Amino acid sequence: MPLADEPSVASCVALRPATLRGAEGFHRVGQDGSGRWWFVDPAGAPFFLRSVGDVRAAGGTDGPGLTPPPADRLRGWGFNAAGVGATAGAVGLPFLATVGLLDAGRQIVASGLRLPDVFDPDWAQCAAERAHVVCFPLSRRTDLIGWVSDTELEWAAVPAPGRPTLLQRCLSLEPDCPAYHAAWEFVLALHRGKLDALAQAWTTPLVNREVVRELTRAEQALNTRGYLRDDARWTREFARRYFIAVSAAIRAADPNHLVLGPRFRHAAGPQVLAECAYPAVDVAMPHWTELPAGAAQPLLAGHVSWVTPEFLRPLPDGRTSRLTTVERMLQRGRHALERLVRHPGVAGYGWAQWQDEPGEQPPFARGLVHANGAEAREHLELLVPFNARVAARDRVVPPA
Repeated sequence: MPLADEPSVASCVALRPATLRGAEGFHRVGQDGSGRWWFVDPAGAPFFLRSVGDVRAAGGTDGPGLTPPPADRLRGWGFNAAGVGATAGAVGLPFLATVGLLDAGRQIVASGLRLPDVFDPDWAQCAAERAHVVCFPLSRRTDLIGWVSDTELEWAAVPAPGRPTLLQRCLSLEPDCPAYHAAWEFVLALHRGKLDALAQAWTTPLVNREVVRELTRAEQALNTRGYLRDDARWTREFARRYFIAVSAAIRAADPNHLVLGPRFRHAAGPQVLAECAYPAVDVAMPHWTELPAGAAQPLLAGHVSWVTPEFLRPLPDGRTSRLTTVERMLQRGRHALERLVRHPGVAGYGWAQWQDEPGEQPPFARGLVHANGAEAREHLELLVPFNARVAARDRVVPPA
């Protein structure tokens, strides 16, 4: 079943020079007259980026009876880049690279939470040192598309049933953590500096600070309207500090390449995405199920895969279907791709992973290549024609 036609794009639409981000002679992004965003290659040609994550150059390929190299397979399937986790330069395609700033300094780790402690006075310097080591050596590479700051962050920012969110987690850290003190100073400043005023605003009995820690240890979430309002403010402040430091560190080490912020493996929530924006981030890479509306900024739809509970769930209300679970999964994936390509901010997408992970079983595995080297036809039968369709759209004229 073919994808529905995309919105028409005139074959002679120039990108608007004022919208271009990035250094000339390297990969950039720009917006055309209709408001749609595009990646732009070093020669100045706009294109829709189609990447795959965790691609590795494998030994023992390209011989009699052996599988072709990854780059040949990817090109044959209509992909034009290696995504997050690619081996730099070893794949033979333009690629995204990861800085790994989470490992640069002190971390905050809890259930659903893994972040650098951005309130640590040493965080910005640690990030700058890490970026210099990782980014500077690749700063003149024209096959590098841009920098992904981190791939393993967890924000505890989207409320899950009964699970503490970011503010509660930070309020419950050990007192030697800078984020612990910053969180308490932040919420008390919003409520006249008094714990009883805070308790009243949250409609929660707070005899002392230890009450919050005890609730968190028991995985009991604060979820009153007053608390959630302050949690949203705190999440945005935390994200703002992260993206400011990340941007400064990467741009100081490499002023030539695009900054994409982190890869979001899961939905991060509107507060985090609101701060993942220009000028700190040139191209945001939100999880593909959480794309912000409109074309205010260019987006690379990240971690695309329909092997998820959302796409595998049965029909609601006990309804039945003649479709198998696999057919239903792919039908939902097709519809999601249609929505993705119609989004004016989406300038490309990244399939989640190159090869099946250990324990995954086809057809419910996310790789485009199975463990035995065979191609995942259940995915490629949808992705290959989709890639061909969006590749045919790459016909706009570079800016003057």
